[in-house]
This record gives sequence, structure tokens and C-alpha cells, in this order.
Amino acid sequence: MGCDLLIVGASFAGLACARAAALAGLRVTVLEKKAAAGEKLHTTGIIVKDAVDSIEWLRELPPHLVRPIEAVRLYAPNLRYVDLYAPGYYFLATDTPNLLNWMIDSVQGLGVQVRLATLFENASYKGRAWEVPLSTGEMLTASYLVGADGPHSRVAKALGLSCNEHFLFGVEHEYEKVRLQENFLHCFITRQLAPGYIGWAFAGVGVTQIGLARRMPKDTAGPGSRQVAINTFLERISAVIQPADSPLSVRAGMIPCGGVLKKVAKAGALLVGDAAGMVSPVTAGGIHTALHHGAQAGEGIAAFLLGKAEDPAECLVRQYPHFRSKRVLRWLFDHLQSDWMFNQLLGTTAMRHAAERIYFHRKGAGRS
Repeated sequence: MGCDLLIVGASFAGLACARAAALAGLRVTVLEKKAAAGEKLHTTGIIVKDAVDSIEWLRELPPHLVRPIEAVRLYAPNLRYVDLYAPGYYFLATDTPNLLNWMIDSVQGLGVQVRLATLFENASYKGRAWEVPLSTGEMLTASYLVGADGPHSRVAKALGLSCNEHFLFGVEHEYEKVRLQENFLHCFITRQLAPGYIGWAFAGVGVTQIGLARRMPKDTAGPGSRQVAINTFLERISAVIQPADSPLSVRAGMIPCGGVLKKVAKAGALLVGDAAGMVSPVTAGGIHTALHHGAQAGEGIAAFLLGKAEDPAECLVRQYPHFRSKRVLRWLFDHLQSDWMFNQLLGTTAMRHAAERIYFHRKGAGRS
């Protein structure tokens, strides 16, 4: 069985790549190890306005899959807060499992073959094509191979490419009923409970999502080390946000935060999305970048296979984001984060403007 492009991972990056390549006329196959793309998610599913403005596909989103959030309420460790706004800016909370299902339906409508519950194990380059054996006994062949299979990419390991080493570990609960201000993305700074990151809460689509994540030391291993004090966090914030019942579901997982990896491509193959470390080192936001560069990869691969451009493993990878300033901020947050400092400085103009630039990617119009 053959195709022009084989993508491993029905992720945001993988599906954006598949869509762009299919629109350019390629035969595309996507392998996904999960029985449904929305299973065992490691993302809150928030999409920033910049993505909606720049990615045409997102303008087709069914309204019932999203809910706009217009402001951020940022809390110091002592629970004092400042409200952050930017004129016309918003975030979209999403029904992420059904959003990914919608994306799969969309690319299948373009002729993409999506094979769920299919595990990628290895690949070898023979002649001018990749050969990918499946546990079913089938042999897939493809002219180009893309790894979009998450932070612990099997494609990266099989091809000898770089693998993520720097992570956050997060846990998120979904609740049916929660007392909170619904128009805010609530963010909590606390080095004690979330060193190197934050806690959060927001009214999503049909549920309220409350989570906590922490920076993991580079060589940490074993399930016992992957602990976040989510119950202590819920007690800490109960004065301002309080669930009325037990969680409907729980998400947990590792989130890369080291930035784009050193070696993310070789002739005829490349990594996109989390597999390439294409996640903001500071905010861990990666959906916008995954969709944007996933689509660019699909377009570039199509141009290459149609004889119109060089291999995107050379040219496109040079355009991957470097996150230089955010790598610096990551270092500062890892080494200098202080609960006392945030308690003292949160209400200052300088701190508010810095937070607005992080959340809104430009100067906002804060009101406290």
C-alpha cells in the first residue's frame, strides 16, 4: 500500500499537515495509535486569537465547539489579582476531543486516509521511498514521512532525530459545576505548588477546567516523580474558585518546554508540533504553532514531491521558531521565581505590562 505522504500522529500539527498536502493534490495517510484522536489529551485546548486571525481552517470551526474568553485574571500566591485585557483580543476554549474529531472528518473529506488504533514502530528508507511495517503484516510505502506523534515521538527515535528532554508535568480536572468568574482565564502563580509554571481555571465548553503543572528536572524519571499537588491547589484557591462536585474526568501528561529541538529533519522526513519541541518554553502554548508550521510542512512537502521546490527538511526547518526570548524567560522562571516577589510586584505597572505581553503577544490595556 503506497502514498505520497505518511504522517504519524493525528495531532493538531499532523492534521494541519495532512490538510495542506491533500489540498495540494498529494495522497496522504495518517497513522494514529489511539482509537480516537481526542483520547488521553495533554492539552487544555485553548486557541489564541492570533491563530484564528492567521489560520483559515479555524474560521470554519463549528460554533458549538468553542467558547470565547476575553480576559485574564492573574493571581499572586497570596491570591491578590490583577485583571488583564487587550482590545479585541480573546482566547477560544475548545471541546478539544470533538474538535480533533471534526478535524479528522474534515481531512477525510479531502481524501486523506486516517488509520486509528494503528501503532508506528519503525521505518526504513529503501530506494526512493520509506517502508513502514505494521503489526497487521501490511507494509506501507511513502515518498515522505512526517512525525507529528507528540513529545515522546517514535518517529524521532526510529530516524535518529532529537528527542525532547525538558518537560512540564500537568494534571487537569474537568468539572460540571464550579463557582468562578466565567469571562476570565484564571491563572495562579505559586512556586510552592507549581514551580516553573502556573495553575489555571476557566469555563470551557460544557465543563470547567482546573489544572496545575510544574517544571520537571531534566533527568527525572519514574511515575513517583510525576506528582502535582492538585488537591492542595484546589484547597488553596477555594476562596475564589470552588467545584461543587467530583471531577468528570482527569487529564495528565508531559508537555515539552525546551523549545525546538536541534535535529528535527533528515532527507525525506521531518518532525512537526510537539515531536519537534515546537511549544513555547514559557507558556507551553503549542496549538497555534503546530497548526501554522504543520500546514507549512504539508505545502512544502507537496511542492518538493511535485518538483517545484527543494526538500523542506532543508529549507522549511530553518523557518521553525527559535523562541530565543522565551528561552531566556524560561531560564529566569526556573531559577528566579519567587512567591514573595510576585506578591510584592503583581500590582505594579511594569509587572502588568510584562504579563500582558506574554498573554496577548503585544501591549494590552490592563485594568486592575
